[in-house]
Order: sequence, then C-alpha cells, then structure tokens
Amino acid sequence: MDAGSLSSSSKTRYRCPLKEQLGQRKNSKENLDRFIPNRSAMDFDYAHYMLTEGRKGKENPAVNSPAKDAYRKKLDETFNMNRTRILAFKNKPPTIIEPIPQEISSNHQSKPVKPRRHIPQTSERTLDAPELVDDYYLNLLDWGSANVLAIALGNTVYLWDASDGSTSELVTIDDENGPVTSVSWAPDGQHIAVGLTSSEVQLWDSTANRQLRTLRGGHRARVGALDWNNHILTTGGADSQIINNDVRIRSHIVDTYNGHHQEVCGLKWSASGQQLASGGNDNLLHIWDRSIAATNSPLHRHEDHTAAVKALAWCPFQGNLLASGGGGGDRCIKFWNTHTGACLNSVDTGSQVCALLWNKNERELLSSHGFTQNQLTLWKYPSMVKMAELTGHTSRVLFMAQSPDGCTVASAAGDETLRFWNVFGAPEVAAKPAPKTNREPFSSINRIR
Repeated sequence: MDAGSLSSSSKTRYRCPLKEQLGQRKNSKENLDRFIPNRSAMDFDYAHYMLTEGRKGKENPAVNSPAKDAYRKKLDETFNMNRTRILAFKNKPPTIIEPIPQEISSNHQSKPVKPRRHIPQTSERTLDAPELVDDYYLNLLDWGSANVLAIALGNTVYLWDASDGSTSELVTIDDENGPVTSVSWAPDGQHIAVGLTSSEVQLWDSTANRQLRTLRGGHRARVGALDWNNHILTTGGADSQIINNDVRIRSHIVDTYNGHHQEVCGLKWSASGQQLASGGNDNLLHIWDRSIAATNSPLHRHEDHTAAVKALAWCPFQGNLLASGGGGGDRCIKFWNTHTGACLNSVDTGSQVCALLWNKNERELLSSHGFTQNQLTLWKYPSMVKMAELTGHTSRVLFMAQSPDGCTVASAAGDETLRFWNVFGAPEVAAKPAPKTNREPFSSINRIR
C-alpha cells in the first residue's frame, strides 16, 4: 500500500527565475612574426643551387638557339626549377579533397539541423493553493480544452482562466459531502464532473455556473478517479468499482467493472475510446476493452507493479502504448503494448511516481515524483534518457495537467503551490483551428435531476 493522506504545513516559496550567465569568450591568437621564414616549407637544396650555381651566367647570358632555350624552359617547368622565391613564410594551403560527390553533399546540406530545445529549469508562474489535500489517491487537477484549469482545494473547486489569469469559484461543497476528491473536464471544455467523498458525482456547466445533475447510487465510497469518453463518464471509487455513466439518460449506469480489490485511483481512456486503463491500490493494472464490457473481465491483468498504480498515460503517437507508474514501494515506470499485453520496458525512477504526461509534439514523457527530490523528470522515449529534472516543489508532486496546446504543464503538490512549467516547448507547426464545440453529451440536460 502506498502512503495516502499526509498533513502539509509548508509555506509557499517564490523563487525568482535564474538568469542564464554566459561566460565571456576569449579568442586567443598566436602572435607570429611574419618576417621569420617557415623552414619546414622550404627546399634547401633548391635554395642552395639558386644562391650559387643558378645565378651563374645570368649577368652575361650566352647566346643560345631558340630550340635550346625552349628545351631549357620545358626542363625547368618539369623539375620545378622556375621558382622565383627562395624563402617561404607560410605553408601552402592543402589541396581540397572532396570524398563525397558535390551533388550528394548538397542534398545533405539542404536538410536543416534541428536546434536543441532549451528547457527552463524553473517554473514560469507559481500560484498559492491553500488547503490542497495531500492524498496520493485523489485527482484534484485538470486542464480543459477551453484553456481553463480546475483545481479542488478542500471543499471548493476553483477555475483559473489561462487566457487572462482570472480566477473564479465554481462550487463549495458542504462538509457532509466534502471534501472534493476528483475533478475532470468533459471534452467540450464547458462541463465538468466533480467527485465527492460522499460517493456522489456532480455535473456542472462552468459557463453558466450552474449544476446540471448529481449521479447517485453507483458507488458506496468516495470517488477519487474520473475520465470521459465522449458522453460516457467513467468513475472509480474507494469501493473498488468502476462505473460507466451515460450522462444523457436518467438511468446513467450502463456498465460496471469489478476487477480491483481496493481503491481505484487511476483511470484513463485511450484516444480511440476502445480501451480503458485502470490502476488501484491493490497494485493491479487492468486494460478493459469496451467491446467486451459485458463479460466484466479485463482484456489484460498486470501484477508487475509492487505498489499502488495511479499514474497512467496513453501515448499520443502510438495508440496501443500505455505508460504506468507505481507508488513508493515500486518507483517504476512501465510501458505496455495493450494489444498483446506485453511489458515493453521498465525503468526504476528511484522515487514514488505520482503522475505521467506525454509530450504531444515530441517523443518525450514527463513524470512527477515524491520523496526525496519532489521533482518533475523529462525523459526521452524510447531510450528513457533523462533530459531534465525540474525542482521547486518542497513536497511530493501529486498532480499534473497539460495545457490544450501541449506546451505548458501545471503541477500541484503537497506544499500547497500550483506551478506552471514551459517544459514541452512550442509546437513546430501552428495548431489547427479547434473544431466546433460538440455539446451533444449535455444537449438534453437543462435542469438538476
């Protein structure tokens, strides 16, 4: 079992970004006396000949026939005897040798060399997050497609608009049902699900600041994990159950998965919407196939982790690749082929893995950790070479969320701070305009049920 809730009394620490100091570059030049000849470049035999025998008869040249003069000239050219200089003050430039044909080398030069991306080592923004529950099994942070970030602090859900930096309060839950245990934006970026300690799940319209309905009767304990698959809201509870809820209909429970034996703390649907990954405090990782949901048996059951499995992330460039992270007793990131069920790789990170995020623009994976460094680590995939380690949090980094453009990552930790990192950089090409918002999942909902 992994360490769950811990009390935190750390104060927010603001750190100024470090200015990059560039060392002064000194160009050293050799001061060579240009009047000293370079002996290694001189032919002493020729020099001796020219200074002694070669000049004889030059003052009183003999009269020779034109044919003899032509022969002498040709002979001098052949044996390089027509040089006028005796002393050499520099080496001759070496002959340029082109081992690669020019047409081939020009093709290689036409491909621009991609510059190495600079990864800032400090957060670009830090916000205070008082009363953030320090509980590994919860999911209290999510960034919606409308560029609004939701965070649950105690009994209250706050919304932070990344476009203008404004903050608003969505809802404060009463003590009987609180605190909030999970938040998750719907794909439209307007509606949000809020999981509660009381086992209920509330659906809210963030634009109208209005509650639409409450999902009851499914779970018997707190709901700490949520994820959307179009109009299906999947919930995972401390009662070990996973429930698919169709939010368009009154009888919302359409499927129930019973495979875990302890609290479900991680849920992630694949991009295709066909496979669901679930992780629990029983150290199990399950892959569920939507087409065989009626059998109530997972497609794959993995027991490789030795601690709670909360961190789950589907690869954006390979649909059947899943990354999972284990808790403090495991400390590993594992990669799975969800079609075959094979474990492709396992990397010991050295500390509790709290969250995982893939870079949408590069083959990179970001992980957040607990004791001892409480860092964010950027890995190159598939080599899993560390590209950067981002520090600043003073307690375990429990939650991460990614901006809609994939460039910025928000992290929330037990030190009650929310930090923003420009870790993934800007995409190479301009993002395509977002499609029209699909409000189908809530089109028929106009009141609280």
